[in-house]
Amino acid sequence: PPQMRGSRSKALPDRALVNCQYSMATFSTGERRRRPHGDRQASELALQLKQTFEAAILTCLYPRSQIDIYVQILQADGGEYCACVNAATLAVMDAGIPMRDYVCASSAGLAEDTPLADLSSPEEAAGGPRLVLALLPASGQIALLQLSARLHQERLEAALEAAGEACRALHAVLDRVVRERLQEVTALLGD
Repeated sequence: PPQMRGSRSKALPDRALVNCQYSMATFSTGERRRRPHGDRQASELALQLKQTFEAAILTCLYPRSQIDIYVQILQADGGEYCACVNAATLAVMDAGIPMRDYVCASSAGLAEDTPLADLSSPEEAAGGPRLVLALLPASGQIALLQLSARLHQERLEAALEAAGEACRALHAVLDRVVRERLQEVTALLGD
């Protein structure tokens, strides 16, 4: 009989279950971490990835199945969640799993009153308010928006616009790479 991974009780009758795991290699940061697996932050980021990809993957096409997304950070120098979303988007597409749209993610913050996108580790550590945006660029639908602190509405709009602009620029890059890959695969299959 065919083997089925995971719990049969978790299978959803009308759509696929999206399962995400997030971990950091022990050498990914300057400080040594005892347990890269199972900490609260990793669980929270795995849940955010799950919610983000449930908004993008056409899960209804795969009833009673499970889509696994495993992410491991090898070098943590800011924007880890965003890098995970962008890499996982390409991996899901490469696996041939249909999605509503690309999912592009970027962080943004404010240096005094200047909005910055794609924050580095020192910029994140500076302690200013920052946001994380995961966007489906074609529709403009927000898959995830997270704020680290309260922001005045005008400042929020500036930071959100900076992150949105970065997501749209990233979308153009990802789309170009996917189209080049598709041409390569098509050429190989044609020979």
